Amino acid sequence: MNPLIKPFNISLASFVLFFNISFLALANDAPSPEIPEGVVKLTKIDPNRNVGYLMGDILDRNITLEVKKPYKLIETTLPIVGYEHRYQGQVSGIELRKISHTKKESNTSTTYVMQLSYQVFATAPTVKPALLPAEIVKFQGPSTSEAKDGLVQYRIPEFYFRSSPMAVFGAVKIEDDMSPLRQPILLQPYPEKQKLVAYLAVLSLSLLGLLYIIGSHAWLPLMGKPFARASRQLAKLSPKEAKDLKVAISALHQALNTTAKYSVFSDNLATFIQCNPSFKTIESEMGQFFALSHQVFFNTQNPPGHEESCSLVWLRKFCKQCRDCERGLKPSKLKKA
Repeated sequence: MNPLIKPFNISLASFVLFFNISFLALANDAPSPEIPEGVVKLTKIDPNRNVGYLMGDILDRNITLEVKKPYKLIETTLPIVGYEHRYQGQVSGIELRKISHTKKESNTSTTYVMQLSYQVFATAPTVKPALLPAEIVKFQGPSTSEAKDGLVQYRIPEFYFRSSPMAVFGAVKIEDDMSPLRQPILLQPYPEKQKLVAYLAVLSLSLLGLLYIIGSHAWLPLMGKPFARASRQLAKLSPKEAKDLKVAISALHQALNTTAKYSVFSDNLATFIQCNPSFKTIESEMGQFFALSHQVFFNTQNPPGHEESCSLVWLRKFCKQCRDCERGLKPSKLKKA
């Protein structure tokens, strides 16, 4: 063997031995003095029941520690995932499965929030007492007479509960076996409630949009404009009355004039559409309207007869087109009157 390799192997083995001894010393260090009273403010949220847990169940704890400065948490002293807690020298069957923590600082204190999830791995023929272990965390602070190195510890209290057997042995009377301390296990409908609220919001918006598109009453903004009022007026007219056709055409002329703020005729229709581009999509229908108006009011030799009802129905549809245009909606095309 090379004479230089042997000392190197001895040094490496010594280093490994020293590292293992140091690690064990850190893992099993002596208890530190308790942190001074009033430095830590504990807030904990334990499981909402303490009975009825089976093997495999997970219990969650939320621990909040508000620590006054200059004390700081030593994160290496936090509970270790997978560590099997022992009670009176025996494995308790409670194992830490998950831990997460956050830190938030202020001018005078630091708040640590820890989320711990424990899983039950123990079962017995009868109800068995168990506990989520007390956790010891350490803080680094100023040197004191009790803690010359400034290292102090804080004990997070345990949580006692009872685990139930996976199966009941023998004949049991349920009324005699039920614990008065056990509350009914309730379903948690929070995701379903959130979905229901979201669906109701979408439904409400959909109904509001549908009302805005087909509604004729002035319940919402832009619903009380001239053609909306004309649409309500035309809905009250009867196709059987000859005079109602002229009333409908006059109402539409009035709505056009109110929208344009001047009298609109067939010769200045292009100017009206240029000033109101939303009516461009029904330019041909507006031409049909003026032709029908001319026939009703000025063509006395050939007035509309049996087509009056059809003309009034068409006028109502044309009025709804104009109402959609003034609301910024895209109207559908109509057949020629």
